[in-house]
Amino acid sequence: TNPGFVVRITQAGLDYAHQHGIAVLEKELTKVKVPDISGDFHIRHVGKVHYELSRLDLRSFHLPYSRISLLPSLGLQVSISNAFASVDGNWRVKLYFIRDHGSFDLRVENVYIKINLNLGKDSSGKPTINTSDCSTHISKVWVHFSGKLGWLYNLFYGAVEHRFRKILESKVASLPLFPQVCDMVANSVHTELQPYAQTLPVTSKIDDMVGIDYALVAPPAATAQSLDVDLKGEFYSLAHRSAVPFSPLPLALPPDHDHMVYFGVSSYFLNTASFAYHTAGALVFEITDSMIPKDVEFHLTTSTFSAFIPELEKMYPNTPMKLRLSTPSPPFLSITPEGLSLKPVVDIQAYAILPSDQLAPLFLLSLVSKVSAVISVSSGHIVGNLTVGRMKLSLKHSDVGTFQVRTLQSMMNIYTSNILLPNLNERLGQGFPLPLPDRIKLHNIIVRFQQDSLMLGADVHYEPR
Repeated sequence: TNPGFVVRITQAGLDYAHQHGIAVLEKELTKVKVPDISGDFHIRHVGKVHYELSRLDLRSFHLPYSRISLLPSLGLQVSISNAFASVDGNWRVKLYFIRDHGSFDLRVENVYIKINLNLGKDSSGKPTINTSDCSTHISKVWVHFSGKLGWLYNLFYGAVEHRFRKILESKVASLPLFPQVCDMVANSVHTELQPYAQTLPVTSKIDDMVGIDYALVAPPAATAQSLDVDLKGEFYSLAHRSAVPFSPLPLALPPDHDHMVYFGVSSYFLNTASFAYHTAGALVFEITDSMIPKDVEFHLTTSTFSAFIPELEKMYPNTPMKLRLSTPSPPFLSITPEGLSLKPVVDIQAYAILPSDQLAPLFLLSLVSKVSAVISVSSGHIVGNLTVGRMKLSLKHSDVGTFQVRTLQSMMNIYTSNILLPNLNERLGQGFPLPLPDRIKLHNIIVRFQQDSLMLGADVHYEPR
């Protein structure tokens, strides 16, 4: 299935997300628990030395250099280099009758960590992230002992350094510090990154009638330059969701990479909005005289219309009227490089409101007009504003005799321009939300029209809790 909506995250967007992710990981790594260490080693001409290192505390774990890379067809890779950690603790040594103890500082330098992230989707269409591989390497361990017997410390310095290096680089469960680093990475992805990715809304309720389906139709796809996320991109009626009687066309984004994120909005996506609102019965509007602005001199009564329809005043003298506007079919929208437009067909049924509040049908008109739309983004919502061009009226049926429709043209223009259009623009001004995870704000937004789709580009700002 072709997506109706595409989100593209560029390398700049990934780099921005990576900055915040590394800060979280750096904090998590300080929770690594370093086990007590003890052992024996032989010194030529001296004998066996027993040592113990205890109360080991990982004071800090710094990740000064890191980058995130795209792995086409696989996912993402995070590479960390020149990381370093500081550990302190207590030591105790025994050589024959000689016993001593003190404290030490240990610094692990030039630590390299490589993490692969697999990207997928769950059964609800939400994105998933997990670690598929984690590897580490360390270049240097530096230890400083404090105490009186300096010559003795120097004897087992190399042994301790070797033991720490073995612990740090081992993948054996009994030597757990280095595996803990990868475990911490996997845990951080599971407890921090995965839940945050799942704040991406796969459904959004727009109002009491319509919602949007933003479920992923395929796992996120990494290319050489970006991460593309294909979404269903479909409006639906909340009361009765029915199959859309048309299919999305292939949606391609231009190779722009100046912004952190791009949104590809297809004509299919926007036209499902029209279909959903029509299915929900929302594209029906009623106009009565109480809705006419005070500065409009044409009131909605039979007396006003009798100037154009002579029989009207005889049948229903000085009677209030009601106009019911409806679309016989969903109005479809076209997107071209020049902009966005539609040609809705609207039926206008006129009624006389009788003293009993019953409605007497008067005539049925068909209105066709060209409508253009301006699209923008505000507070994470796509908002629109409609402008109506020339309208064309035709008579479909009359219960009050024949009359010239052209004489009603200017009056109907006034009613639709002053009442119907402002109501529509008020609703479009509220907009509908873009698929954004929590606490993401957009800025530096651009809008560009293409054939059958429009592209939105933006930079993002993350607002921590």
